[in-house]
Amino acid sequence: MTLHTLLLARIAQDGPLSVADYMTECLLNPTLGYYATRDPLGVAGDFITAPEISQMFGELVGLALAQAWIDQGRPTVFTLAEAGPGRGTLMADILRATRAVPGFADAARVTLIEASPVLQDIQRETLKDHAPVWVGSVDALPDAPLFFVANEFFDALPVRQFVRDGQFWRERCIGAQGNTLHFGLSAPALRPDLDHRLEDTKDGDLVEVCPAGQGIATNVGARIEAYGGAALIIDYGDWRSQGDTLQAVRSHAYADPLDNPGLADLTAHVDFEALCLAAPCAHSRVTPQGVFLERLGISARAEALSNSGQTARTDVLAAHHRLTHPTEMGNLFKILGLYPTKGTPPPGLEA
Repeated sequence: MTLHTLLLARIAQDGPLSVADYMTECLLNPTLGYYATRDPLGVAGDFITAPEISQMFGELVGLALAQAWIDQGRPTVFTLAEAGPGRGTLMADILRATRAVPGFADAARVTLIEASPVLQDIQRETLKDHAPVWVGSVDALPDAPLFFVANEFFDALPVRQFVRDGQFWRERCIGAQGNTLHFGLSAPALRPDLDHRLEDTKDGDLVEVCPAGQGIATNVGARIEAYGGAALIIDYGDWRSQGDTLQAVRSHAYADPLDNPGLADLTAHVDFEALCLAAPCAHSRVTPQGVFLERLGISARAEALSNSGQTARTDVLAAHHRLTHPTEMGNLFKILGLYPTKGTPPPGLEA
């Protein structure tokens, strides 16, 4: 059975699916879902993330977290957690870069939040020297200072989509016509949680809501406020959701989100305002990735790498350009920092 066939059967029995339910099935179905069946990263996969482009990205993220740890008094035991760690490349770079920070490695308890068995196996090999622990959700993190990173994680969390209709909202759903999946709209209904969006939308405008993302921000923020720590959330999106941003990527090219369910990556832009409102701690300004990396010294690091002979200069310069330039990832990706109310933002970010 294909996931397409399974979805048609579910719709026939239960009615149209919300966009969130559709994304959940496509990405996380235990036998037919996208992340359950493949390694999606790299040239042979469907997309490439910043840690796979250059070690500079993970090194600077790691040093920013280490400085935040120092600024908070060097807690002797803390959770170093990554959500959606891919192949483990980012965490490996973080751990390598922070080896020179006295006490950091000894205090860190490396914890990975990963749902994909395929990727867990790859992470286990990548991080075999660091004894990582895997948990299924942020709820399972220990009660301890938390230094948390999520790179291209929140964009893969399921979103619900709502279209404004006067003072009401109609949810965008996925139904079937014969053997073809298609989008439709529910009946109008009041949505008190969207009352604040009546002031900046008009009839026909679409907004996206990510309950899972807000829940994770609440959990992570509460831990940071209670026990100390910091979070770096790195993703594409903006301060406030507006418009349909659901997209599918397959073999490094955009695809129709309703074609070939389970065989393409599905994402939506992150609403950083919603994460800030959900997190019961302080938050930084949302900062473009290029600005963040330049503040942390990526240009100097690129120069040092290109002169070391370890990596070809042209490769280093190309990676620097891709990570920081406004026409590449520099403006598309944003960084949000979470930190204790009485603390200071992680390096590279401003309050």
